[in-house]
Amino acid sequence: MKAFYCDHFVLPLPDGHRFPMGKYAALRNRLSDRSDLRLQVPPAATDEQLGRVHMQGYLRAMVSGSLDRSAVRRIGFPWSPRLVERSRRSTGGTIEAGRSAIADGHAVNLAGGTHHAYADHGEGFCVFNDVAVAIRDLQANGAVRRAAVVDLDVHQGNGTAAIFAGDDTVFTLSVHGALNYPFQKESSDLDIGLPDGAGDDLFLDAVDRGLRAALASGPEVVFFVAGVDAFEGDALGRLSVSRDGMAARDRLVYDRCDAAGVPVATVMAGGYAPDVDTIVDLHEATVLEAARRFARRPSPSLTSEAP
Repeated sequence: MKAFYCDHFVLPLPDGHRFPMGKYAALRNRLSDRSDLRLQVPPAATDEQLGRVHMQGYLRAMVSGSLDRSAVRRIGFPWSPRLVERSRRSTGGTIEAGRSAIADGHAVNLAGGTHHAYADHGEGFCVFNDVAVAIRDLQANGAVRRAAVVDLDVHQGNGTAAIFAGDDTVFTLSVHGALNYPFQKESSDLDIGLPDGAGDDLFLDAVDRGLRAALASGPEVVFFVAGVDAFEGDALGRLSVSRDGMAARDRLVYDRCDAAGVPVATVMAGGYAPDVDTIVDLHEATVLEAARRFARRPSPSLTSEAP
């Protein structure tokens, strides 16, 4: 299974910054020796690809470094040329994961899930909305007409919901903490807001209900925003889902999509456990579950007729 990475495009952060940037390199290192994964560096997302989602004024200001201070604070990262390149590469990884999923059934981006980015601004550690850009790329190139976003990060995918509002070709699902960031929610096609301390049963029931609705919309590809911040040890999540519950979530997503014959592109999104190794453990489990599904796919030689 193809897995795209860009952790060597380093985003410089000040000492003590709360974003766990080190998780990306640690995740790739964990996966580097596996024979069931093909690790690849994606190309950077182009201006044309980004411009299908993001407004030109925002793109110009981001690329040139002319964003005002309030816009930079809203993103939460200091501006630098390396921030722009890293964000392009992360978005490029999701574009490539989408294309590979269409071809192969499953693919992952070992970054991405920047679902708080809007068409005209970034926020919440998100510069470009990688999933939205990838979906528009697939649609523009005729690979798919309909798509679904299954966003199971603990924070609502507000930017994604806003970008696709009123677009019946993209179904947006967000299962998230009702009382968590962002405090001003947008309207997804289906929002399931859960209380603090929801636990495994309530969380998994919401995921199951959401998946049924998302797949009923008839997508030709699903983008799984696989944040691990619902985990009970997360510093920001508050949903109290166990490690077993997180694994059950991944199986449920892949079970439902595989049964429906819908390819899945998985992106990592958030995770803020105090111990970075815990974050990496959870992301690794998601990637390996996707790889197991990829390995089970029917061989083309067995499914195609002889010439």
